[in-house]
Parts: sequence; C-alpha cells; structure tokens
Amino acid sequence: MAKNEVKTTVVADGLRYRSKVAGSPFTAAGSFGAATMSCFLCGKHRPRASLKTRKLLGKAQAVCAPSCRELDAANGQG
Repeated sequence: MAKNEVKTTVVADGLRYRSKVAGSPFTAAGSFGAATMSCFLCGKHRPRASLKTRKLLGKAQAVCAPSCRELDAANGQG
C-alpha cells in the first residue's frame, strides 16, 4: 500500500502549513565550510568565514571577527 505524496502548501494567511519544508534555512547547499553559525555574543547567523573562536566562560566560542559592531557597519545594518 503506497502513501499519498504530501505537497508543501502555505495557507493564505502565511502562518500555517500543511507539511513543513525539509531542512534548515541556515545550512548551505554546498559544503560544510560554507554553512552559517550563530555568534555567541550577538546571536546573529554569519558565514563561518566571518567568525573566529575566542575563549569565553572557560570554553572556546564562535564570535564575530573583528567584532559584531564592525560587521554590522560593513554590511550596512546600522
């Protein structure tokens, strides 16, 4: 007995869906190195190339490089 294929459809109000799209918006289609991670300090998702590791609270954490403010200014976000 075969299952019916469920198509992903968004309801007109945009808030509900019949089935969820697989995957995550933060993964890259290509290699693992092109994926994003969130900055430990500001919480924004950035490409891994624009993050550096820094020891915070006794553990190595990924943070924006050179800083969160400088990246936002360079990207025109304020």
